[in-house]
Amino acid sequence: MSITKRSIGSTKGGQEVTFYEMKNKNGLTATVTDLGAAWVGLTAPDKDGVFKDVLLGYDDPDTLYENPGCMGSIVGRNANRIGGASFTLNGKVYELSKNNNGNNLHSGPDMLQKRHFEAREGSISGADFVIFKMESPNGDQGYPGTLLIEIVYTFTDFNDLIIEYKLRAGSEDTIANFTCHPYFNLAGHDSGDMLDQELWIDAADICEIDDNCLTTGKLMPVKNTPFDFRSPKAIGRDIAVSSQQLKNAGGGYDHNFCLDHRLGRMKLAASARDPKSGRYMEVYTGMPGIQLYTANSMDENVTAKGGAHYKKYGGFALETQFYPNAINNGDWEQPVIFADEIKYFLTTYKFGVKA
Repeated sequence: MSITKRSIGSTKGGQEVTFYEMKNKNGLTATVTDLGAAWVGLTAPDKDGVFKDVLLGYDDPDTLYENPGCMGSIVGRNANRIGGASFTLNGKVYELSKNNNGNNLHSGPDMLQKRHFEAREGSISGADFVIFKMESPNGDQGYPGTLLIEIVYTFTDFNDLIIEYKLRAGSEDTIANFTCHPYFNLAGHDSGDMLDQELWIDAADICEIDDNCLTTGKLMPVKNTPFDFRSPKAIGRDIAVSSQQLKNAGGGYDHNFCLDHRLGRMKLAASARDPKSGRYMEVYTGMPGIQLYTANSMDENVTAKGGAHYKKYGGFALETQFYPNAINNGDWEQPVIFADEIKYFLTTYKFGVKA
């Protein structure tokens, strides 16, 4: 195992951006950065041993700072949407920024992807790791209490990229629904659309959404719908089917899948495979939900890494999380961390080849 540390320059605001590249004994590399603690690269071989970067992202400091689409970014304190940009905790109403059709998306415009994280890298037997830390003060993004955030990326010789969220609350209860927002294209990040790539998700229900992509509070069975991925199928097979739910999401998937396991129990939640290259990936998590997003509103005018321009359906995101807007739905697992509490959440992305 080895870690290469390199600066890619500075943002217009003068913030230097450093990439940390972890390489395992099999030649795979995982790259993360101290700007937003983002995951910005993953190179993996195909069935013929040809390596390609399968993670969409940016390599320009200013574009990475703005990060259209939140590619690979760590999202908190609350991932996804909060209805009406407000919530009640311990009898007090908290108002958040309305940055998505009257709702709050990914905690508003002052996102963690714009923050510099303190970084420390190291190695243990068979694995490299990078630890990113920052403290979110009381009132940050509109949320109560302080929160000490620690994101640990570990890359192993077993081709596992492990993301660990270590969260410590201050003297007040607060929300802690964190995720990583990676977009994958297993044929290569700049290879066009991923509609023929196959996906499996361990979920019998999804959270129904309205025309602003906000969960309605209802669960919808996937059986006999375009959302049934309980047997592997091409992501694009049913994406053009006449469905109000697909239409609400902008002509594709942008839905939380309700995983068939208990909160905190690590289990295989999803897997994907590119039939042409043979590259595949698996997602293990202890979170109750996983958001499938098929890049329905990708802006191809934005220059991405290597000069690429991503188009609609250029990648698929699999984001592990609490159900969206759970804080306003008491029937769902609650993303609350209590005063002086420490919580740990874990997700693993595993890569390989299946011819």
